[in-house]
Amino acid sequence: MGSAMTDRPACKISPSILSSDFARLAEESQRMLACGADWLHVDVMDGHFVPNLTLGAPIVKSLRKNLPDAFLDCHLMVSNPKQWVPDFAKAGASLYSFHLECLMDDGSSEDQAKEVDSLIDLIKESGMKVGIAIKPKTPAEWVLRFLPKLDMVLVLTVEPGFGGQKFMQDVVGKCAVVRAASKDVDIQVDGGLSPSTIDAAAAVGANVIVAGSAIFGSDKPQDVIGALRKSVEDHAAKQ
Repeated sequence: MGSAMTDRPACKISPSILSSDFARLAEESQRMLACGADWLHVDVMDGHFVPNLTLGAPIVKSLRKNLPDAFLDCHLMVSNPKQWVPDFAKAGASLYSFHLECLMDDGSSEDQAKEVDSLIDLIKESGMKVGIAIKPKTPAEWVLRFLPKLDMVLVLTVEPGFGGQKFMQDVVGKCAVVRAASKDVDIQVDGGLSPSTIDAAAAVGANVIVAGSAIFGSDKPQDVIGALRKSVEDHAAKQ
């Protein structure tokens, strides 16, 4: 939780298993946790909301069986997020983040906001933590009305769909808008994060960092995780 000493909750590093060797997924996931990862980020894509098809609830179920204590941070890039809530809850997902754009194309629509509220309630009632994800062109202000009910806001700094994209620094300022509204909500940044780009995200209030290729592609993933964490903690301490 935020406090007088810091402007944000504790740092969490969440390696994206999309960048792992799928043939050794449980082993790779365990290796990340041994290297200091706090969470495991699971990218779920349906081939409709984004032009790619990836991991689903059966993978989450298998990970949960092999890693009973792991925090499985599931990012649903799907057209109908309500449809998958029961499957992911049953599979053992810890956190379920859905895209605001699936339900809202007008930030002032009360009817659309009611749909979002209903989905948030459903996810919580299913026993999972809940996050809202926003694409690079979606205004951060659209999320603010939901903050009291959210565990996390996910700010994408690349267009969703594929790993390994370049970090869009002009987008990261949306974290500052959310952080100004709440010291206690987790703000996750995903897309092109590495030791060379982390400072831009850490400086504006992010505390949950997703990195894929930067961690899995390193010979010393523990050093990358440590560098990401140090940046977040250093910026938090300056507040």
